[in-house]
Amino acid sequence: MRLENLAPNIDPSLFAEPQRLEVALAKSPSCRKLKSYWHFKSCGFGKAARECSEPHHFGRCPLPKHDLRNGRLNQTAYSLYFWIRDVADSDLVGWIDDRLRCAAALNPNNPVPAMREAVVAPLRNIFGAADKVLQMSLASILLAAHDRPLWNGTGGSMIAIDSLVHAWLARSGILANLKGTHPYGPRCYGPNGCAEILEKIAGRIDARQFNRSFPARFPRFIQFALWRYCAQEALGICNANRIRKGCELQWCQLYPCCARQRTA
Repeated sequence: MRLENLAPNIDPSLFAEPQRLEVALAKSPSCRKLKSYWHFKSCGFGKAARECSEPHHFGRCPLPKHDLRNGRLNQTAYSLYFWIRDVADSDLVGWIDDRLRCAAALNPNNPVPAMREAVVAPLRNIFGAADKVLQMSLASILLAAHDRPLWNGTGGSMIAIDSLVHAWLARSGILANLKGTHPYGPRCYGPNGCAEILEKIAGRIDARQFNRSFPARFPRFIQFALWRYCAQEALGICNANRIRKGCELQWCQLYPCCARQRTA
């Protein structure tokens, strides 16, 4: 089964780029880095510098011809393609199904965290794929597969921590109160990091009060709601640019307990 059939609400352009890669690689490019997922390690392509780790093949390489924002994205696109082809045997849907079923069977008492890690952990080996991007992308795909309960449950548990959400947790004093103070980055997904704290918060909020079709525990929804509360392109209320000199939004429900840390 094709991924686009499982997730019909996702922009179809997301599925077009792999076809371009497939056509390019079918021409058997000379660079040894383009033989497999394992060969591709340390490609080193830089868009601005127009260089890579195999300069003798640069002129005939299809990788630089994709007009992406920077060279790292070109590498990520090829690394992901090779991963799906070589590791998932060109069947990402089947691979996800197998990983989720096995994780659920081995962890019957608390399957969701195990299922989430079973899918995310192997994908961290793809070039340029960190937790934020992986969990944000996978959540959209897994939640769109309405007829697959394991997919929905796992996708709903995925939390993407960006700088806005991290800053809100720090600004409100939540990180300090829970002894989880840390800089934005990988530690957001570590023990007592932003993701773990938001998961605990989600456990205390019944998401069905916002939409009856939601599950009671819906970490992805809680995280996305916080992002919208902060993001300038969304509600833009608790945004660092807006409260640079300290918050005066006394109507906010969190105002009485918020630490209202100033933003530099």
